[in-house]
Amino acid sequence: MIKTSRMVHVVLVTGPSGAGRTTAINALEDAGFEAIDNMPLTLAPRLFEGSTLNRPLALGLDTRNRDFAASQMMETIDALAANGAIKLEVLYLDCSVDVLIRRFSETRRRHHLSPDGAALAGIHLDFDLMQSARARADILIDTTTMLPRDLRAEVTRYFAPDQGNAMAISVQSFSYKRGTPRGIDMMFDCRFLRNPYWDLDLRSKNGCDPKVQAYVAEDKNFAAFKKQILDFTDLVIPAHMAEGRSHLSIGFGCTGGKHRSVTMVEILWKDLQLRGWHVNIRHRDLVEQASHTRTSNTKVHDS
Repeated sequence: MIKTSRMVHVVLVTGPSGAGRTTAINALEDAGFEAIDNMPLTLAPRLFEGSTLNRPLALGLDTRNRDFAASQMMETIDALAANGAIKLEVLYLDCSVDVLIRRFSETRRRHHLSPDGAALAGIHLDFDLMQSARARADILIDTTTMLPRDLRAEVTRYFAPDQGNAMAISVQSFSYKRGTPRGIDMMFDCRFLRNPYWDLDLRSKNGCDPKVQAYVAEDKNFAAFKKQILDFTDLVIPAHMAEGRSHLSIGFGCTGGKHRSVTMVEILWKDLQLRGWHVNIRHRDLVEQASHTRTSNTKVHDS
């Protein structure tokens, strides 16, 4: 049993090879976690036998582990979850097959499950072996459209220990044409609102522009929609905190991911900040992604 006066926070980071596990582990280490990557599964439970842990712990496990077996990985997760001295969270990093293929091509690395060098076969096998872990995940982050710095920021927001029991809220806009984001807790469809795309003066702008926001706000249903969203978040955010959750992800989608969904994210971001919440926003499908990821500096709510 762990020698400690308080419950130890353990984050198990997993997912298919190439999805960003090393980046996530490094971000956790920078956030104050003791980080151990690629530990043999048989040794993981021994970390807590007679050990004194004074810091949260991040463990990186995937199919590259020397003794990997899907069933044994699930047994390890179940054993850690059953330990009364451990608060376990499983972080699963997901990614589309096409992007994983591109990443392996760019790095010129062979997939460890494809001895013949064909990455696609190894990626599909990787997904098959990881199905149970994905289903067991407490947190799922889709890294398909993320740069390493985006992933580092996302992991830090979820797990930085100096946030204590604060609720970190992530609000994201997206295009339905490009698919819905994975790992979203609540999703809202904005396609019923009037579309600035059909105004030639606004088509090239996006929902960060006040003129676009004003256009969308003129829709007869906008005020009621906004009020109901805010009433809903006023209800569910404290309720999720009361259940011990430390993060909540909200998505707004429209056809192109440029006007209506971006407008709603920008407006909700400002209103949630006024309510004192720590909020990160990300506009997934705007062209210059790096300039459209922001975090509020407002004081956070503590449970």
